[in-house]
Amino acid sequence: MKSIKIFAAALVAMLALSCNAQKSNVKVDVELPSAGQVDSVSYLIGVNFGAFLKNNGFAEDLSEVNMSEIKKGMVDFLKAEGSTYDPAFGEQFDIDPNMMNQILGDFIAKKQAYAAAVNIAEGKAFLAKNAKRADVDTTASGLQYTIIAEGAGEKIAPNDTVWVNYKGTLIDGTVFDEHHSEAGIDFVANRVIRGWTEGLGLVGEGGKLTLYIPSELAYGERGNQAIAPNSVLIFDVEVLKVGKYAPEAR
Repeated sequence: MKSIKIFAAALVAMLALSCNAQKSNVKVDVELPSAGQVDSVSYLIGVNFGAFLKNNGFAEDLSEVNMSEIKKGMVDFLKAEGSTYDPAFGEQFDIDPNMMNQILGDFIAKKQAYAAAVNIAEGKAFLAKNAKRADVDTTASGLQYTIIAEGAGEKIAPNDTVWVNYKGTLIDGTVFDEHHSEAGIDFVANRVIRGWTEGLGLVGEGGKLTLYIPSELAYGERGNQAIAPNSVLIFDVEVLKVGKYAPEAR
């Protein structure tokens, strides 16, 4: 978001330069910005504010914010007197602006905790229903799978290197990651999430399978940038090649 930050800095500088250029009764040969320019700058202020909302996780549902309170906060700040460097400046507002990071952090933490709880409940319900399918088997760890083709040769061992193509989806069908190429992507079988390591051990070279991975065998409570905490993951996997691990002779 470097470009947004640069734009924000430029916008602040532009507004600072114009703050003293209010309409006056004195006649001069220089014109103030037109109504169209005012509209353009107003729109860009909205874009900049939209960037803040999106970067803090409000983009999916704007009903989570109260637009009237947003407007009130902006107006209160513009009408506030004194310097922002004055410790007493924040006393003019309903909420101390110096508390913004704490309040925002608490809000986001509650959102994340709620989403994590929902994902646990939805994931358990999905896996319970999925386990009843005739083409799905479940291991002792809770990993569910469907083998489409077992492949040839020995089953994949944890230290083997594999070349695979795959597609990863959430239980609602959202694709969060995939790779498809002639050569595939390679990695060591035990250097990925636990559900992958266990699932790969069910097939050999040329194998194809679908993995239904409980969150505790995936990214768990932490999640990652593309995956929410406690998410059940579904992977369609094709093993193109297997490089069997050979311990070095001593």
